[in-house]
Amino acid sequence: MIHSITLPGGARVHSELEGTGEPVVFVHADFVDGRMWHGVRDVLVPRFQVVVFDKLGFGRSDPATGPQCRRRELAEVLEALSLGSVHLVGCSNGGLQALDFTLEHPRRVKSLTLINASPSGWEPQGEPPAPVLAMIAAFQRGDIAAASELQLQIWFDGPTRSASALSPDLKEHRKLAGVMNRIAVERRTFFVADANPENPLSPPALGRLGEVAVPTLVIDGKGDWPENRRASRYLAGIPGARLVEVEGAHVPPMEDPKGVATLWEDFVSSIG
Repeated sequence: MIHSITLPGGARVHSELEGTGEPVVFVHADFVDGRMWHGVRDVLVPRFQVVVFDKLGFGRSDPATGPQCRRRELAEVLEALSLGSVHLVGCSNGGLQALDFTLEHPRRVKSLTLINASPSGWEPQGEPPAPVLAMIAAFQRGDIAAASELQLQIWFDGPTRSASALSPDLKEHRKLAGVMNRIAVERRTFFVADANPENPLSPPALGRLGEVAVPTLVIDGKGDWPENRRASRYLAGIPGARLVEVEGAHVPPMEDPKGVATLWEDFVSSIG
């Protein structure tokens, strides 16, 4: 069922709720939108109430017009859908936002799954990879097509693969990622909404992992960038967290939705 959620201020967020059972809410990476979870959702919906949504500025939601507080946006989605405590799953920046939400609303979260995420306050070491610098340059000169393609190279292909070498199935998933990414790039969502977010968590999650008191699964894509993998290992310091390596780069839920869904369901079953 599709819901159009009106946030304070009047902007609308697109959300989808399917199935029955314990609720699980998925928070997308910030180069795609909620459609990145559709394959995972299709596996889980016979047994869970599954929520995916497009954050403001992404996909089918309204464009962002200024800095956003994503954990507040997530809270608005849960309230609009009348959800109490939920299983929370986030990929990339969606994981960062899910972790911040968990620290601020610990009673609202039954379990936390972080996929190739980093905590708020995290600072990568060393020089940015060359494609990141090229992508920033493309944005600066207004080359939307180049910026979008470079984001796919960074966040879908990863450091060890080329698009031409992907399997036919992965090429189709990459094509969908490109459709989603182009929307956010054209809207300049990162620069408008997230480069300087409203009301960042203070203090940030970086020094607060010991406060996380919910069962936590950390998923680390073997083909992701080294600094992202280092962040996953840092997040594995959450008390009692399980760290699992999977094949794929930055968005394993798009590459192997059945495998990720099964891994997540096994985790939830094990925690009762």
